Amino acid sequence: MRILVVEDDLEAQRYLVNGLKEAGHVVDDAADGETGLTLALSRPYDVAIIDRMLPKMDGLRVVAEMREHSNATPVLFLSALSEVDDRVKGLKAGGDDYLTKPYAFVELLARIDALMRRRAPQAVKTRLQVGDLELDLLTRTAKRAGAAIDLQPREFRLLEYLMRHASQVVTRTMLLESVWEYHFDPQTNVIDVHISRLRAKIDKGFETPLLHTVRGAGYMIRARAA
Repeated sequence: MRILVVEDDLEAQRYLVNGLKEAGHVVDDAADGETGLTLALSRPYDVAIIDRMLPKMDGLRVVAEMREHSNATPVLFLSALSEVDDRVKGLKAGGDDYLTKPYAFVELLARIDALMRRRAPQAVKTRLQVGDLELDLLTRTAKRAGAAIDLQPREFRLLEYLMRHASQVVTRTMLLESVWEYHFDPQTNVIDVHISRLRAKIDKGFETPLLHTVRGAGYMIRARAA
């Protein structure tokens, strides 16, 4: 997915851009409204993430100009302005969603996914499968090659998240926020321990491993070796 980020706080911009790239997206960025508008009108984007308060041209005007030029790129506003009137102004200016700062990165990813689903609605999944590994979200059961796998609740959530992002690199930040609901790194080996236990349950005794460590990046579940 190609994403445009318009954010004047360079530290916040770097955090956001790096996180999106870790999640597998292609990202262009701008630090002021005029540059952001130029990029938005000159290149195709799947989503634009735009701060409300920007130098040279504020976020509301950037989006209004995009809409006046018939640019229909979905826009997610980011802002420290959290009052109802502020959110309403953002939506009336042409924004599709509004997320207030500080925010959880995993929620931002979820909102991006939601914006894309509005473009192409899909049926809700109740069953996930990677190779011969199956996860039933209704009965909360797992099996591989037909054999049942006994998972603890946290292990189930971890496996579900990995399978929903099959063949994608899942970072520590994504796992901490989505599975453990931590919005900071506790500097423990909790992820490594659970990954190790999960790997033993789903891969032990099978010729083809499914759960892989991507050195320096995170983890990935896939049916075939890279």
